[in-house]
Amino acid sequence: MSDDGVVLRVEDLRVHYPIRRGFRRQGVVRAVDGVTFDVRVGEVLALVGESGCGKTTIARAVMRLVDPTDGRILYRGKDVTGLRGAELRRLRQQFQMVFQDPYESLDPRQTVFETVVEPLLIHRRGASHEERRALVHRALERAGLHPPEEIARRYPHHLSGGQRQRVAIAAAMVLEPGLVVADEPVSMLDVSLRAGILKLMLELRATRELAYLFITHDLSLAWVVADRIAVVYLGRIVEIGTAAEVIGSPRHPYTKALVSVIPVPEAGAAGGQILLSGETPSPVRVPSGCRFHPRCWLRRERGNPTECVTTDPSLRPVPGTPDHRIACHFD
Repeated sequence: MSDDGVVLRVEDLRVHYPIRRGFRRQGVVRAVDGVTFDVRVGEVLALVGESGCGKTTIARAVMRLVDPTDGRILYRGKDVTGLRGAELRRLRQQFQMVFQDPYESLDPRQTVFETVVEPLLIHRRGASHEERRALVHRALERAGLHPPEEIARRYPHHLSGGQRQRVAIAAAMVLEPGLVVADEPVSMLDVSLRAGILKLMLELRATRELAYLFITHDLSLAWVVADRIAVVYLGRIVEIGTAAEVIGSPRHPYTKALVSVIPVPEAGAAGGQILLSGETPSPVRVPSGCRFHPRCWLRRERGNPTECVTTDPSLRPVPGTPDHRIACHFD
């Protein structure tokens, strides 16, 4: 780990997908378009935004499930952007992913034991079958699955949705990674099960100094679980800061709109609903200047200044709060 306690550092990450018709390139999808952030040891950083904003693509790029077009991804100071083959496989055991859908992420043909032991086999952990079995049972127990010996013999269709997600968490934790990327880990679960899964994830963070990159479309959920929140719009972070700063004192007009519709705002949070007009533009045709300007209520209030259309604002510190940064001309 680097001296400043950063587990993951992402620098100017871009993921573009070419659009082709036959052999001719017709354009490009700018799914992620210049994203920079870091995640510190023991921290939960939540990436928040509407569907299609690029959150999941960022997560998949961090996990090297998609190749970045540009930028750098550093894990504990080591650049993993260009790693391939055995070198990437050796490092990948240090960062694991929990997927959104526990019904799809588990192989129905494998027992729970076979699912959780697979990472140990791939990375050649455990000197014997007995040692690997003990590691699997310990991972299941830590994930709140009791008794682990009985759970290990079951197949996914014998488990509830909450149990399946706990198995997925056990499979991610069995290698004792330093970073877990959680992509909407509770969105497919019944509301009654969500609290238990979130409590488990935070307990594992506390006992093992895990860092989480937590992907969600739900700002109120990010408020509960995250230390810091990064708000993503059309492939770009438009605001980042502590959860208290982003929820209690949002500065970007997009964040203010999201916070305004949280069902039970905290005392001091922005009040009065702000309804955005229009749809999010396509990442194939990103607007010039500030990419939020076609939907920006604040720009309309300011008389539609041309700067919003001609100049793309970069993330810069909010005066007096150096860790709170926004990409807006009006602050």
